Amino acid sequence: MALISIRNMSMGFGGHLLFDGVSLHIEPGERACLVGRNGEGKTTLLHVIKGDVVPDQGEVYRQPGIRIASLPQEIPSDLHGTIQDIAVSGLENTGAIPSGDGHEAGDEDTWKRLAHVAKILTQLQLSPELMFETLSAGMKRRALLARALACQPDVLLLDEPTNHMDIPSIDLMESLLSKFAGTLIFVTHDRAFLEKIATRIIEIDTGRISSWDCGYADYLVRKADLVNVEADQNHQFDKKLAIEEEWIRQGVKARRTRNEGRVRALMQLRQERQNRRSRAGSAKMELQEAERTGKLVLEATGVSFAWDGKPVVRDFNTMVMRGDRVGIIGPNGSGKTTLLGLMLKQLAPDAGTVRHGVNLEIAYFDQTREQLDEDKSVQDNISNGNEYLTINGRRRHVIGYLKDFLFTPDRARSPLKTLSGGERNRLLLARLFTRPSNVLVMDEPTNDLDVQTLELLEELLLDYTGTLLLVSHDRAFLNNVVTSTLVFEGDGLVREYIGGYDDWLRQRKPLEIKKKQPERPKEKSKPIPAAGGKMGYMEKRELAALPQQIEAMEKELAGLFEQMSAPDFYKTDAQTVSRMSARQQELESSLEIAYARWEDLEARSG
Repeated sequence: MALISIRNMSMGFGGHLLFDGVSLHIEPGERACLVGRNGEGKTTLLHVIKGDVVPDQGEVYRQPGIRIASLPQEIPSDLHGTIQDIAVSGLENTGAIPSGDGHEAGDEDTWKRLAHVAKILTQLQLSPELMFETLSAGMKRRALLARALACQPDVLLLDEPTNHMDIPSIDLMESLLSKFAGTLIFVTHDRAFLEKIATRIIEIDTGRISSWDCGYADYLVRKADLVNVEADQNHQFDKKLAIEEEWIRQGVKARRTRNEGRVRALMQLRQERQNRRSRAGSAKMELQEAERTGKLVLEATGVSFAWDGKPVVRDFNTMVMRGDRVGIIGPNGSGKTTLLGLMLKQLAPDAGTVRHGVNLEIAYFDQTREQLDEDKSVQDNISNGNEYLTINGRRRHVIGYLKDFLFTPDRARSPLKTLSGGERNRLLLARLFTRPSNVLVMDEPTNDLDVQTLELLEELLLDYTGTLLLVSHDRAFLNNVVTSTLVFEGDGLVREYIGGYDDWLRQRKPLEIKKKQPERPKEKSKPIPAAGGKMGYMEKRELAALPQQIEAMEKELAGLFEQMSAPDFYKTDAQTVSRMSARQQELESSLEIAYARWEDLEARSG
């Protein structure tokens, strides 16, 4: 039986119809991804499923007692307290929130709930004592995910869960969610995440919902086939309508009684054509290219740079030639933006030299530094009040230019503050592309963009004859665009690899992989007997001691996480990073065993 059923739902905002008589059923255990362009209603549908938004028409059924938790796209600004406080607040959905420290005497249920929260924090590598308001955006999203999982929800809703996360954090989330036993419904622009997690695709397109019981790769193939069939059917329909319209214009013959049926049929054809909602158009982004650079774009030789004595970049060497597309990979806080600053001569190195070629025209996309004026309209943010722009030597009206980026004339004249996150990113790209360049520097350009726009941006960058420097955590984007990667590998070491993200994974030396994933200890605990049978004296003592043992291990692990979560952690020496990572893996393994043992003994003690 379906956990959630939506029947004949219609709703819209501001005259724009999001859903037109749609129905949808969510079954237990599904991992469904909502796909569609920005503004099609993906986030709204999540709100409807949770019950935060009531549709204009239709019914929404949820099984009685169902627990639904969510990870929102935007980080709430009013949350304060420790990570432990934030995670424990998720127990509200269970109907039993512990008071104080939660260790009320004899409250076994509360102890189990808190133990579950502690396990989640361990799995997400979060230190319970850290203050939420001091965390990076990526760490805050991890804490909010812990809050959502605390109540052991039947349905978990995730809206762009990988936003602001680095690749190690995304890998961690993927590992956790792939083991989630409940139903998962999510929205993401991260195609690698989508391919790994989704078992069902729910597409929202021009007010309709279609369901595809397959993974993302199969969906793309089936969708392409369907679009081709629909296009052929529409062509045949339009051809028939044109013939009938020509016939009706003959006048007298059409008004004869014996032809009244044909007239009625024509009226029906006209109505069907009017009801057909055309698919949203594709963006037509165009880069404005400057005169070509020389063959050499830049060369770094022996470059080193440190903050407060800790190395960010050490003995870095590279040569970037015209037409190269270079990706930069590293954990948050490792120094990727600093490396860009050194390569662009915005920062002076402590040692070494950076040499630029001739005739460089650099355009820089940086979401955190690019300023949009909230008080201006969309078009004024592009043109500064002018009606025309010059793009690649052609004079273009600003409204027509913005249409290429999927802004309607009404949207182009709207205040900036009305735009969604994806629309703001499209606007930033539109403004960037008005500047002639032969070196394009992009720092996380993919956040909040829908998959179709991402794919178009990929094609644009592949056709770009200039040079690209790209910082991104989007693995699919890196795979599809870059020709080489610069990877931060700890202690200021930056290595260069040929190809994209997957190519880097294949080229890493076995020793490096072993250092990052040390072997887990083999003889750390006694074998766990099968559940059942009476407990002996020693097992009773073991059960009594387990909570203290678990608490001690969690405290040590929390201390490690606090050190490893610091922005400058990867600036420490490689031996320390390796040692702490090995201890982290050892503690996580021991905790998994201890939790399993505790659950077994608890079941037998009852």
